[in-house]
Amino acid sequence: MSKKNFLFTSESVTEGHPDKVCDQISDAILDEFLTKSPQSRVAAETTVTTGMALVCGEITADCYVDIPQVVRNTIKNIGYHGEEGGGFDSKTCAVLTSIDEQSCDIAGGVNKALEARNDNSDTAGQETENIGAGDQGIMFGYACNETPELMPLPISLAHRLAYRLAQVRKQGIVNYLRPDGKSQVTVEYTGGKPSRIHTVLISTQHDPEINGVSDNQKVQEIIKDDVKKWVIDYVFENESIKPDSNTKILVNPSGRFVVGGPQGDAGLTGRKIIVDTYGGYSRHGGGAFSGKDPTKVDRSAAYAARHAAKNIVAAGLAEKCEIELAYAIGVAEPISVLVDTFGTGKISDDELTALVNKNFDLRPAAIINQFDLRGLPAKNGGKFYQLLAAYGHMGRSDINVPWEQLDKAAALKSQACASCSS
Repeated sequence: MSKKNFLFTSESVTEGHPDKVCDQISDAILDEFLTKSPQSRVAAETTVTTGMALVCGEITADCYVDIPQVVRNTIKNIGYHGEEGGGFDSKTCAVLTSIDEQSCDIAGGVNKALEARNDNSDTAGQETENIGAGDQGIMFGYACNETPELMPLPISLAHRLAYRLAQVRKQGIVNYLRPDGKSQVTVEYTGGKPSRIHTVLISTQHDPEINGVSDNQKVQEIIKDDVKKWVIDYVFENESIKPDSNTKILVNPSGRFVVGGPQGDAGLTGRKIIVDTYGGYSRHGGGAFSGKDPTKVDRSAAYAARHAAKNIVAAGLAEKCEIELAYAIGVAEPISVLVDTFGTGKISDDELTALVNKNFDLRPAAIINQFDLRGLPAKNGGKFYQLLAAYGHMGRSDINVPWEQLDKAAALKSQACASCSS
């Protein structure tokens, strides 16, 4: 962001949003396979619509997973069951599957990287050198000093609002809510820094009647009062920047939101990639995360890029940092690494790029090993990636996420200082 004064908006969605239902199903399937067989290769795609969930893709594993049962359990836990499901029910919806094995052509490049195939030395078989990228592509990681978790403020607030909206529903604090919902926050920036909250928008699915009240105008008044009290005021209670008298508060601006979820709109895995990352504040390579095992660099390299960017900002070497990585299928080493601090770096972007190359091993197997990406589901009771599939993969403080660790910040700061003094 080069402008000094501007408005910036980010959105999030609840776990009951149709696209997020699909992301969670795909990642629940991934969790189950990795828990039973950590070397599984998974590319699970899901679509949902009225009365139906379809899982397709490519999976190679030496274990059995009851995919339809995983699908139904995920849908039920989100809240789509019985009358509360608002037209979509985990028990009665059809579950269809169409699964093939991973292409042998892809597997050949992933199982043994080009570097290993061209290297006859004894080290060529080591795992950190032996795995090639699961596909070509570009990935971006980002961090900035706007929040404690080093994320842009608009997406951080949008996630917290969406999470709270689901929380009050599940805890029965606001008992007429249904699973589908969205949040959106517009932040006003002055001098390049967040200065005020311009607009807060919440759209939430709800029962047609509330405590015997059926008149829609009165229903919407009740919803607006409850959402402001239990969601918006709750989230902003401890924020240094709060809504003011001029902040626009919009709740269900369409006027009614009864039909929602998969009944109201078809869902698809990987259709909320901006929600999953930085809310549009940073660039995005275009690859989705959910349903993909860690050999797919769309996922693992995006986590690694976030880790590197966050440690640079935590080290005080920049106020904001974006890192681009590029890979070729079957090749372990990144094709390119680029650091951009948007003029906020304490040393040059070229020097920071050199520090990233020195301190971060960005080969796929090295990323998998460092973050234990195959072992995380088993270590977390069989559920890890599904937890990331709603409310963002980056900046999570409610889950022990390895790419959010600041384990490299001190070394980066020391090396940067040594470079400056020399």
